[in-house]
Amino acid sequence: MRIGLHLKALAYLAHPVHLVRDGGEQHAPAYAQLNPQELVPTLRHGAVVIPQSLAILEYLEDAFPDSARLLPAAPAARARVRALAQVIACDVHPLNNLRVTQFFEREWQLDAAQRQQWTRHWMQRGFVALEAQLAGDPHAGTFCHGDTPGLADCLLIPQLYNARRFDVDLTAYPILQRIEQACLALPAFAAARPEMQADAVPA
Repeated sequence: MRIGLHLKALAYLAHPVHLVRDGGEQHAPAYAQLNPQELVPTLRHGAVVIPQSLAILEYLEDAFPDSARLLPAAPAARARVRALAQVIACDVHPLNNLRVTQFFEREWQLDAAQRQQWTRHWMQRGFVALEAQLAGDPHAGTFCHGDTPGLADCLLIPQLYNARRFDVDLTAYPILQRIEQACLALPAFAAARPEMQADAVPA
């Protein structure tokens, strides 16, 4: 969500939600009332409240059409970008979400190595698919679609960041890494990195 806000140059006020402190601030009653899933992020724009990163990015695209576009104009191209984004949002990220790994630890007593094996497996499955889709598509360019960053890039870059946290070997995905380098050279992506946020833990 942060990347999309920065790409569109939209001013926003961030309210950090610590996912571990006190059992997870996302489970606090006030936040649960705002987002019954008790997940992050949540966007509040006036009276509008939207959970889910992909839905938020689509809302920003529709609500602020005069800012930088996250989706191309042609229907087929829009569907292509959405399909790439959904590989990450629907197939990769949910399986390495904190609540999943916490469940494995709490309910099945899986150790850190076992949880990491699970995470790496599903990340790599998703990255293999993305790499193949991009390698065989003439519409891929500097970014996931053409030479302008958009919706799919907004989802891809945070997931590559997560992959490194879990020591996933990315050498088999040169296209993904090339896109990542192009994205991180842009101020919008650099400003959205976790270590640049107000609640970042000092290294």
